[in-house]
Amino acid sequence: MRTDTDTDPRKLAVIFDLDGVLVDSFEVMREAFTIAYAEVVGGGEAPFEEYNRHLGRYFPDIMRIMGLPLEMQEPFVRESRRLAHRVTVFAGVRELLRVLRARGLRLTVATGKSGSRARSLLNQLGLLSQFDFVTGSDEIARPKPAPDIVLDALDRLGVHPDEAMMVGDAVTDIASAQGAGVMAVAALWADNDEEALLAARPDAVLSRPSDLLVLCPPIPAPARR
Repeated sequence: MRTDTDTDPRKLAVIFDLDGVLVDSFEVMREAFTIAYAEVVGGGEAPFEEYNRHLGRYFPDIMRIMGLPLEMQEPFVRESRRLAHRVTVFAGVRELLRVLRARGLRLTVATGKSGSRARSLLNQLGLLSQFDFVTGSDEIARPKPAPDIVLDALDRLGVHPDEAMMVGDAVTDIASAQGAGVMAVAALWADNDEEALLAARPDAVLSRPSDLLVLCPPIPAPARR
C-alpha cells in the first residue's frame, strides 16, 4: 500500500465504488455490452475495450462519449440483470466490510450503475446490509466524474470531507473524490488501467482489500458522562 496521507484526520466513513472494487462484474459487462451492441448497432466487433476505458461513468454518458445509440441501455441493463448470478465478490471484501463495521465506520456505495440495479445486486450477494445506503448515478444531478455523488454521501452521513474517503478503481472515481475534497483511494485488485489510475494522483493506492484497514483504525467509543 502507498499513501501520502499519514497526517489526515481519523476517518469516520468509507464511500465505495461498486464494480471493480467490491464485485468482479467485468465479464458480465463484456457479454452484456456485446449483446446490446449487436442488437442495436448490428454487425462488427463491439468496441468493448473503448467502453472499458470509461468505466465508472453512467452508461448513458459513456454512450454519448463513444457516439453510440442511447438505445443500447435497455438491452445492456436487461442482459446485466440476466447474468447477475455470475458476478462475484472479490476475495477479502466480505471480511473487510465486517471489520470496518465492527470498528465503527459508516459505509456507503456510490456507483455508476443505477441505484436500483446496484441495490438489487448487493442484496443478491448478501452485502446490502453492510451499507448505510447505496446511491446510483441516476439518483444525483451529475454523475461521476462530477463530485455530486460523493457530496451527497457526505451530506447524508453528516461527516466532513476530511473524515471520509472514496475507494475506486477508475479515474472517474478519483476525480469525483478529489472534487468533493475527500481522500481519494485507488483500488488495484481489478482488471483496470493502473497507469491511468496512478496518473490521476490518488492519495493512497491499495493492492488488496485488507490494505484499507491501515487507513481505517477503530473509532473510539464516546466517553460516558
